[in-house]
Amino acid sequence: MNQLESQDQLNVLKRDKDAVLILFGSVHCGVCQTIKPQIDDKFSVKFPGLEMVYIDCEQLQEVCAQHGVFSLPVVQVFFMGRKFIEKVRGFSLLALEQEIEKTYDKMNG
Repeated sequence: MNQLESQDQLNVLKRDKDAVLILFGSVHCGVCQTIKPQIDDKFSVKFPGLEMVYIDCEQLQEVCAQHGVFSLPVVQVFFMGRKFIEKVRGFSLLALEQEIEKTYDKMNG
């Protein structure tokens, strides 16, 4: 999972990639640091075409605010440049996986 450094990088990804997962987090967010490797390990195998990136909201506060991220962690999933899924704070990774799977399979079916 690559860490993004700017809004421009994110814009390019959302434009050029069919499927993008963004994890908004912080070094000081224990939940964020716990789910980051879990998402990376599990989803990279199951969804090879899903570009996964991490945004540190302490470093990129403006980017997080532009995406409506005011509490952590937040996961947003974009397909074809449009936001399809958003999970905030307490959420199940299994439920997230199942939601991604529905749209991902249609795209790659």
